Amino acid sequence: MNLSDSQTGGAGPRRVSATEAVLAHLRDAIERGDYAIGDKLPSEAELCRELEVSRPVLREALRALRTMGLTVSRTGKGTFVVADAVQEPTFGDYTAGHLMEVRRHVEIPVAGYAARRRTPEDLDRLRGLLARMERETDTIAWAAMDTLFHLAVAEAAQNPVFRRVIEEIRDALARQSAFLNELGGRRAHSDREHRALVDALAAGCEQDAVHAMTHHLDRVETTLTDIVRSARTPGPRTTPAPDRHDNPQAV
Repeated sequence: MNLSDSQTGGAGPRRVSATEAVLAHLRDAIERGDYAIGDKLPSEAELCRELEVSRPVLREALRALRTMGLTVSRTGKGTFVVADAVQEPTFGDYTAGHLMEVRRHVEIPVAGYAARRRTPEDLDRLRGLLARMERETDTIAWAAMDTLFHLAVAEAAQNPVFRRVIEEIRDALARQSAFLNELGGRRAHSDREHRALVDALAAGCEQDAVHAMTHHLDRVETTLTDIVRSARTPGPRTTPAPDRHDNPQAV
């Protein structure tokens, strides 16, 4: 079974990575009962041979299974199934729901304050981060810069309490970003949404900045929901239908 070439081309469906295909295959096996609660998954070496994928691809898929709460990893023993249905992704110490609730109550008003209070130095920092993110090819490095971007927006609001809150959830945000990029094709969308936010900050328009951050968080939440509810069988998933603020995808 070769899942290493599971990417699909064309102008329609979003390209599906090998990691997504492996995750869908393993998730389907767990939900079908091929691996019951308490069962140990085959070793990494066995799964790599069976699925004909590299170890990095497999490890990303296994990490996603843990994030979804389907498995746990026990040092020296292996990976074990602990649930047969996805409940809610967890990123470090926080669930996706906890993160989204806090982000909506903090980052949306922060965007408004930042539009009123940002300095030329703040805008330079944000534009520099955006340029680096748009060039970056490594998912983990991009996710780290994503957290720096949101920290920089909080700093532009000129209230150290806002920055402290974002700093507290920084690790969880990086994990969430990597998860969404690998399994939800979020990266190019995020870059565009970040660009819209910076444009609103540069214009000093509080309403547009609040709207841009709200739109960004709406899309994050939609992608999370799509991943949790995705079909069991491997195959292409389309991205959420673009609204008037999205351009057709050309990550």
